[in-house]
Amino acid sequence: MTDDHKPVTEADLHAYVDGLLDEGRRREIELWLNRHPEDEAEVRQWQTQAAELKAAFSGYAQVTESDRTLLNTPTAVVATSSPSLWRRAALVAASLTLFLSGAAAGVYGEKLLGTAVTVETAAAIDSLPDQSKTAFLVYASEKRHPVEVGADQEDHLVTWLGKRLDYKLVAPDLKGLGFSLVGGRLLPVNGKAGAMLMYQDTAGQRLTVLLGKNPENAETSFRFESAGSLETFYWIDGSIGYAVTGEVNRSKLQQIAEECYRQFET
Repeated sequence: MTDDHKPVTEADLHAYVDGLLDEGRRREIELWLNRHPEDEAEVRQWQTQAAELKAAFSGYAQVTESDRTLLNTPTAVVATSSPSLWRRAALVAASLTLFLSGAAAGVYGEKLLGTAVTVETAAAIDSLPDQSKTAFLVYASEKRHPVEVGADQEDHLVTWLGKRLDYKLVAPDLKGLGFSLVGGRLLPVNGKAGAMLMYQDTAGQRLTVLLGKNPENAETSFRFESAGSLETFYWIDGSIGYAVTGEVNRSKLQQIAEECYRQFET
């Protein structure tokens, strides 16, 4: 293996972290990483983040024999030269493996499905955090008009947005975590009607919950993404993608995302 004949892409590195490579290619990547210490350091960071996610949800762990069967089932990965497609497929496979091995029979157990990943699903997963961060940056700093419909019209808000998404929407009650509903608005997500709910704590700190429609999906996957002080926890579950974004520490944001997950699934 040489860099010239078979270059190592970011997608290859994600596939390496997520265990999607065959033994031969895995060894090639390891040799390549030995010669590229900066990339090796980044890969180690990704592995640490995956371990942190697994630990965060270890409280839901209760592995069964059926979970082991799923883990031992080969995952089909589409062969392509597109780094973004490889990365998207890797994200889904990594998240599925993570939760099967640590939380298969807990809160998330009923949603873990072993179906093939479509290009549309992978694209939706990959784009969610960026769209959520954009919505947060645009609207969370807005003083006079951060939302279209305020919390004083919550029933109208969830009915209106839910109808546009064709989804029985609820506005999660996050008061127990220190955040109250400000309101929400309609906005595009992946080229379709989407919804944004905004919350605020007593200090005026805000966070947003983004929902987007993805009817082709049949997977559940969960991810964190950081950009400076901005944290996003996102998942795609059935036909709806969700993303919670805020300038909140990761531990707090995980609590909020878990609470949103529970209430959306009620």
